[in-house]
Amino acid sequence: MSEATPPEATPTLDSTGGSGLPPVDDSPRGWEPGRRRKDRIDSLAGLPTVDSAGSVDDQPGVSLIVSAWRRLRRNPIFLLGLAITIAFILLAVFSPLIAPHDPAANPLIDQVRPQSNPVPPPEPGFPLGADAQGRDLLSRLLVGSRQTLIVGIFATLGGLTGGIILGTLAGALGGWIDSLVMRVVDVMLSLPSLLLAVSIATLAQRPSQWTVITAIAVVNIPIFARLLRGSMLSQRHSDHVLAARALGVKPSAIIFRHMLPNSLGPVIVQATLVLATAIIDAAGLSFLGLGNPDDRQPEWGQMLGEAQKYLQDYPHLAFYPAICIIIVALGFTLMGESLREALDPKSRR
Repeated sequence: MSEATPPEATPTLDSTGGSGLPPVDDSPRGWEPGRRRKDRIDSLAGLPTVDSAGSVDDQPGVSLIVSAWRRLRRNPIFLLGLAITIAFILLAVFSPLIAPHDPAANPLIDQVRPQSNPVPPPEPGFPLGADAQGRDLLSRLLVGSRQTLIVGIFATLGGLTGGIILGTLAGALGGWIDSLVMRVVDVMLSLPSLLLAVSIATLAQRPSQWTVITAIAVVNIPIFARLLRGSMLSQRHSDHVLAARALGVKPSAIIFRHMLPNSLGPVIVQATLVLATAIIDAAGLSFLGLGNPDDRQPEWGQMLGEAQKYLQDYPHLAFYPAICIIIVALGFTLMGESLREALDPKSRR
């Protein structure tokens, strides 16, 4: 009598509808592990977080830039500074099209009387009147915004470039290079910025617009250099830099791919604040006669200098360019302070 053979075991289905056996990996070799690692990182980033008060936040994590923009767009101070800045840039770009008259022409010269009427008053077609040479004051204010913007931007970019070079050398290399660069920076910062700019501008054989740009750029170099150097020093001992060194990454790659990009945030924010001071310093140098001597290209500081002779009897000649300088500097300052507060985790509210 033959023994009954047991029935063959049939594979059972698991909860996922599979056969219970390990799934066959038919993906290209080297591709699936990278995808699995990315999926694990994404899943960890999407987990709820617990804040300092103990409450659970179910919102997914966002980058620092996105988080800062969410706060900035609800900040009325930032929106006010942004509106002033955008309006100033648009006026500077389109000023030749907006200006009602040629700023170098003097259509009201026939009304200028040195003794009785040295400055023509406002009249139809000339809402702000004219200057002592019969030139339309409104047109000169509009076109002067372009020169002011050019000086401010190029001076800030020059100081930013020089500061990045010196700050990177001092913060990344350290040693005697750091000591040498910082001693030079300390000497420059010990002098008043406007006095140093005047000293540099007077070295030029002939004053010009580029003289003002160079002087202000040199004055702003130590500000950016010290700030970037501090950020670089904090990055030298961060976890990702130490990990890169442990993996044998080249020092140059560590500096330019890991340390420098993560250190530029505070420097870029500072550039918006320096732009405001650069506009004020440029106006001061032009007021002292160290700017562009060609009055056919108006500039707000130059207009302030020309209004000195008539300040007592015709103060509006100085009031209009002065209020333009104040408003523009205020716009950049409000925007820069708001950016600094939004990007700094210690000052978040």
